[in-house]
Formats: sequence, C-alpha cells, structure tokens
Amino acid sequence: MADGARSLRGGGSPASSPVLGGRGRAAAGGSSPPGHTFRRVTLTKPTFCHYCTDFIWGLAGYQCEVCNFMSHEKCLKNVKIPCSCIAPSLVRVPVAHCFGPPGHYKRKFCAVCRKSLESPAFRCEVCELHVHTDCILFACSDCRQCHQDGHLDHDTYHHHWREGNLSSSARCEFCKKTCGSSEVLSGMRCEWCGILAHAACCVIVPPECTFGRLRNMILPPNCVQLFSRNFSKLHCFRISENLQTDSDEDDDVDGSTQGSTKDIQISTDSSKQTLKIFDGNDAVKRNQFRLISVPRIAKNEEVVEAALRAYYINDDQQEYELQTFTQQVLLSDDVINRNDAAEDSNLGSVFRESVPEAWIIRAKPKDEEVIRIYPAWLKVGMAYVSLRVNKDSTVQTAIKEVLPLLGRQMECLQNFKLVEVLMGSKQVQRMVLDSQELILNRLKDIRKTSIRQMNQTRFYIVENSKSIVQVNVFVGGLPPQLSPEEYTNILKEELAIKTNVVSVSHVYQAQGAVVLQISCFSEAERIYMLVKDTVVNDKPLNAVVIPAVMASKIPQNCCPLLVFVNPKSGGLKGRDLLYSFRKLLNPHQVFELTNGGPLPGFHTFSKVPSFRVLVCGGDGTVGWVLGALEEIRHKLVCSEPSVAILPLGTGNDLGRVLRWGAGYSGEDPYSILVSVDEADDVLMDRWTILLDAEEPAEGAENGIAEPEPPKIVQMNNYCGLGIDAELSLDFHHAREEEPGKFNSRFHNKGVYVKVGLQKISHTRNLHKDIKLQVDQHEVELPSIEGLIFINIPSWGSGADLWGSESDNRFEKPRIDDGLLEVVGVTGVVHMGQVQGGFRSGIRIAQGSYFRVTLLKPIPVQVDGEPWIQAPGQIIISAAGPKVHMLKKSKQKQKKTGSLKEMKVDSTSVSEGGRKGETCVHAYGRYHPGPVKPSADKL
Repeated sequence: MADGARSLRGGGSPASSPVLGGRGRAAAGGSSPPGHTFRRVTLTKPTFCHYCTDFIWGLAGYQCEVCNFMSHEKCLKNVKIPCSCIAPSLVRVPVAHCFGPPGHYKRKFCAVCRKSLESPAFRCEVCELHVHTDCILFACSDCRQCHQDGHLDHDTYHHHWREGNLSSSARCEFCKKTCGSSEVLSGMRCEWCGILAHAACCVIVPPECTFGRLRNMILPPNCVQLFSRNFSKLHCFRISENLQTDSDEDDDVDGSTQGSTKDIQISTDSSKQTLKIFDGNDAVKRNQFRLISVPRIAKNEEVVEAALRAYYINDDQQEYELQTFTQQVLLSDDVINRNDAAEDSNLGSVFRESVPEAWIIRAKPKDEEVIRIYPAWLKVGMAYVSLRVNKDSTVQTAIKEVLPLLGRQMECLQNFKLVEVLMGSKQVQRMVLDSQELILNRLKDIRKTSIRQMNQTRFYIVENSKSIVQVNVFVGGLPPQLSPEEYTNILKEELAIKTNVVSVSHVYQAQGAVVLQISCFSEAERIYMLVKDTVVNDKPLNAVVIPAVMASKIPQNCCPLLVFVNPKSGGLKGRDLLYSFRKLLNPHQVFELTNGGPLPGFHTFSKVPSFRVLVCGGDGTVGWVLGALEEIRHKLVCSEPSVAILPLGTGNDLGRVLRWGAGYSGEDPYSILVSVDEADDVLMDRWTILLDAEEPAEGAENGIAEPEPPKIVQMNNYCGLGIDAELSLDFHHAREEEPGKFNSRFHNKGVYVKVGLQKISHTRNLHKDIKLQVDQHEVELPSIEGLIFINIPSWGSGADLWGSESDNRFEKPRIDDGLLEVVGVTGVVHMGQVQGGFRSGIRIAQGSYFRVTLLKPIPVQVDGEPWIQAPGQIIISAAGPKVHMLKKSKQKQKKTGSLKEMKVDSTSVSEGGRKGETCVHAYGRYHPGPVKPSADKL
C-alpha cells in the first residue's frame, strides 16, 4: 500500500541544488540540523564555525560525525546546510558533473567532507564543485542543467546554489555582511546569476533565477536540446579528452585512492584499531575500501555505525551487518576485542586473536520496505510518493498504486513506466524496469552490489511517449569540395554508417565537413568513437557532438554570446578562460578552437536570430574566425554578428586598436563579459589577397612544369613583404622547433629581438625585386628593405607605423574607409626606432587596389602568418562587406598604460591624424618627386 505523498515545500526548484531543492524537507524537522549527527568535540587547534564563520572560542565545539560540519553550540539550531549523507535525496533533477583532470586548488574546500584541498583534487568544469579524489564517489549529481535531454525538462529555472569557496570579501546580497571565508566552506552562490548570500539568507531569495547581469548574453538552457544518454559530459561540452587521467575513466577511482588515510590516520593508540570496510561486491572486485577507526573493544552496532558514516549513509544501523570475505556474519551481540580473547568465549564469535581487518557491509534481508517514487512531470508540485512494497510487488502493481496518489487514477497503466535512475557524480544512468519485475528483488540486487549505489538510486514514474532520438555529430577533416553523395560514400566506406538511422543534414564543402543526424544512441556513440581513429587522405577526422538550439524559444531581448577560445595562443591562458566562461555562461556557447575549429560553433548558432562573438586568441586566431564567418555567412540567420576580442597573442594589434588592450593579464572574466556587453559596434575593412605565382611548381608529374594554382588569403591587419616577413618567418620556425618554450608574450618578444639582431646588416634592395601598382598607377619605390600594407593604426605590437602627422596629400586613415596605407622600412634598425616611437615608416601610397610584382622569391606575411612567396603577382583588393567589430567603451578603459598603448588608444576608428615622414603617392593621384633624404637615413 502507499504511505502517501510528500509535498515539496518552499516551491523546490526544478533544477536547484540540494540546499534549495530540499529547503522544505530540511525545515520539516523543526530546528534540528538537516541530516547532521553532531557530537561535542575537544578542539586542539584554531577552529571556525561553518555557519557564522566566527572563531570558536574555548575548548569545545560541535562537529558532524559524517561531513565534519563544525558549529558553535548557539549556532546549531540555525544550521540550514544539509549533511552530505542526505544531499543526494534533496536533488530534484539529477545532473552529472563534468570533472576535469586532478589539480592543486589553493584555498578551496571539498564539498563532501568540507576539508581543505591540500592534495590533488577534482573540479567540475561547469560549476564550482571541488572534491577530493576519494570523495568524488559521494558527491551528489547536482550540476547545472544546461540543456534539455528529454528527461525532466522544464522552462522555469530557479537559483542553483553552491556552497562555499567564495572570496573572503564576498558580501551577502541581503544583509550586506561578509558571507565568504578563506578558513571554512561557507556562503552560498547561485551558479547562474552569481548572487551571493548566507545559507540563512538564501531562503528569502525569490526562487526564480533571471540569470543576473549577463542574462542577455547567456544562451538559455531551455533553448538547448541535446540527447546524450551515455555520452560523457566531456563529449557533450566538447572538452578535450586529453585532460582526462587514467583514474578518471569511470565513476570510481582506484583502490589505492580509496584506501588513503586522509580521513583516518592509522592510530598508534593501543586502544584503537583500524578496519578496512568494503561496500558490496563491486568494491571487493575493484579492491576499493575505506578505513574506519574504532575502539579495540567495541560492539557490533558501533562498528556498523562507523562503517555507514564512512560511506555517507544516513540509515538505521540495525538494518545492516558486517561480513568477512568468507561471508561470516558479525552477530549483534558480538564484541570486538583484539586485546584478550578470554573476554568473549562465545564459539560463534569471530573476534579472538585473529580478528579480520577487512569487512563487507551488507544490508539485512527484508520482507517489505518503503520506497520513494518520483513523478517525471514537474508541474504537479510533488517531490515524491512513498510506497510500501513486499515480495509480491511488481513494477506494474507499483504503478497502479502510485497513479491515484498523483491524481492520474483514470489513466491507463500501459501509458506509464518505472525508470531506475542511478545518480552518479560523473554519470546519471537510466534503465526502464520490466513491468513484471519484482521490486524487492531489484532492491536486494542493488544493495548487494553497493549500499552507496542504493543511496544514489531513485525510481521515476514516466509517461510513455514516442520520443524522437536525434543526435547531431559534426565530422570535420574530410576532403573539400565534394558533393553530399560523395561525402556519404566516404562515410559508408570508412565508418560503415547505417543509412537507415544516419543521414547527412548539412554539408560544408569548402571546409570539408558534414553534420550527421543520427536517430540511434548506440550508432551515434559508435560513430563518434570510430571517427577519432579514422584517417582520410592522410588527414585525421575529428568529431564534435553538437546541441540543437531552439531559436524560437530564445527571448527577444536576448543576444547570446558565442565564445571561441584558442588555448594555444600567446601566454597559454586559454585553459583558465575556458573554465571561467563555461562557468559564467552556458557551456554550450563556449567552443575550443583546437577541437574542430570555428565551424561547429557557427553551425550551432546558425538559427539564432541575433548573437555576438567573442574570440579569445591572437590576431591570427581572430583572422581564422573571421575567415570562417565569411565563408558560411550565407548559411547564418544572423549573417553579420559583431565580434569582440580578448587578446591572448603576442602582438595583439587589432585588440589594441579596438581598446581591448595589449594582452590578457588575468583580468576578471566576469568584467570582460560585462565590457563585451557594453561595447560599441564599429565597422572594419577586410582585404582579399590573390597570390598568383608564375614559377612552376616543384615535383611536377612527367617532368612537365606547371605553375602553382592561385592562392587566396584574407587580411585584417597588415601584409608585409621583405624584412618584416623574414623576421616573422624566423620566429615561426623557432616556435615550431621548441613550442614548449613559447608560453609567454615576454619570451616571444625576446625571440623577435634575437632574430632581428641577426638581420641588422641586411642591404636595402627590396625595391629592385618588386614592382608596385596602386589603383592602376605605377609607383616608384624608394630604397627600402620592407614593404608593408596596413589596415589598422597598429603594427608590430602597438607601433604607429604610418604616423600621426596630417598631410593634405593623403586621406585620414580609418579602419572602415576602404583604403590601405602602404609604408616602407629601411631595415631592422628603422623597425626598432618605429617600435620605440622615435620614428615612423616611409609613407609611400594609399589606395583600394594594389598589384605587386615579385621578381624573385620573397618572404611574405599576412597577419603574422609568414611564408616564402614564389615570383609572380600579388593582388590586394577589398573583400566583400565590411565586418562588424566590437570596440570597448571608453568609460571602461583603464587610465594607466604604456606610452605605446596610449598612442594606439588615442587613435579613433573614425578620426585621427597621422605622424609620418615622406609622402610620395596618394590613392587616385600620382605625386612624382624624390624621397626626402631624411627619410632614408637611419
């Protein structure tokens, strides 16, 4: 029979953490602390209260025997934080965490045992959960719900509270007092909107979360759909798998980790003994145990109770027993005594001189018990219903008894099913139970495997529905410019795809990529794993799981931010930014460029009516993203998204011009997002460079020399020929030889100086090796060693190459005027003087169409990407529509900075003079005349 329904008090959140989700249940017991087992302890070192964060004066305090929550006696009645042993039962919607590699996290505390993380620990890549390696099994599955997956979906989001690990200066939003602490796990933070509060104050917060200051930038979770089933969370959020360690392959860690003595030190006290406790058959197979310390003379109840505490189980110890590996049961009246066998002469006792040190905790068999059944539909306002089952109870009879309690007694039983859900910290597993399966037998099997797993298992009553499985997998690395049929044939040959469940939904011919729409989970998982080991035309394929964005559900005032991060740029700060942006935004809008490039991100946002882009990387990364945007612009509903820059590279010239700074140096990622939201939209020219080599290609077939095919590249910042490109090429080669050393902008610039000094004695003869034509007019070149075409007023890490002096023979340069400036440099020394701000380059011309004839192989670089260009023609012309960029608002600009940064910042996009040396030619007009002698002197 059913014992009745339990109402979820306080309007528990559909996607809340245990604190908010179980707020009503924690309060149901009056003023008693929720789930804690406090005992009075003698303090031997400075200790702080986990409730009020004040110092505990005196020698006595109260500590929870399970989760180590420490409190003043006066604070006990006010404790609202639930114990770790009941936290899993308070989660409304179970969502697994996405743990990265173990790392060292200073001044952080474990969410399970509440102790500091002094050894390598795990951190969730999506939320602020930190746990020890041997506590990860007991962390409840209460991560943020970032998408809909067909299970417990909803459109209303409540605050998702996470306790502790706040800065010591954090203040409560309501009482305005300090709520953070660097000494203990204290204070609450909503993982979506970032609001801070005391545990006692958060109960007065309105339950619905509006996503805070960044709400217009966040991709709403109810607008994202991803059917993942057994896909790893790393795959769902496109997190590089090389971050995973071997010990993180499943939901457990190895036995040596489990058997660590972090919590229980092996005591040298003769009155204590240490026992190994295994949790069921699964722990025995894996050799995973936990240590408990008990008196040498202890009753069975005391040992069982200590074993339950070690596994964070909040049940009556009378329902459990301990067994040895030989399945010998510890009787209730036995007393553990390793000192003297004469104290217990009972023949049935196993405790004589040779007391086993390893035990297995087992549940005693029952003829009936009470289980909780949760409704999968959330609008009924019920947390669960309690149902008493016996040896004759089946799944079908359980459904029949539960439906009347949920007000659905008139509906057909065949329209419902019972789903068993294992809420692991790393994976939430679901299994539909057979209608004739005996529930009591199922419970016995789970407990025999693991008592902990039983504590993390729920039963949901779910409506039968014909859910459509649709998994989208992006496959890149294919040969470009093929037809959809040819791509399908390649996939059939290499991956043996099943065409009845797999179809090609999108084709990106220029990039050699397709998007597969798969209607079978097992086939999707097989294809995803197989792609990573497949090579086509000597090029490895890559696969990315892509969510579906339901654009019709996005609010009108919402303009989500699409974030691209290149973790290899500049100072290698991209990894930290990836974590920060995944935490501050929806992780489905953050893409790592080393995992498939920009195309998966643009495809994901292809139906979004309005969005912005943030590119975290160097100027080369920005050009990569802008190039990809230009190629697929016609396939985007929002064809002209504005692009902001977080400079991570070495030069970062475009970032300087748009006021984003000389380079990222650890600023608060939240402040960066706010600046992006407040940034101004400006236009910028882009240029197409056609490289048409006349020299035959090497290695031609049959000995017949054929010219190289024309090559097209896009330019955003500048294009250099001669000494400028030669230095870039030498730096590029040095970085390829020892990439590990190029992990900071300071070191990178030092290498530039080194290679520059080696070129200091070069002669000025570039003008003899090239010819320049500007807007159909031939231009005579002065004696120079380098020729540079600039689109922005910053070159070589912030130098003003054109100069700020006005001249009526030239237009005032702007980044959106449709013109390029042509400047010459006479050598490395001249370039150094320009870098130092002592001189400018030699002004040569200004125009919108350029033809350069190369008479010999010459180094060329475009936006920092160098190569040797064969003799032939180089044609530079405007590239289609201007791109929309985001320029940081002036009021957010720092007042301090280097002289070079101030010079660049003072140059407006729409106005500004130039300081220069010799003016030879202007666009559309031909100005004959010699170069001033002073311009050619060093």
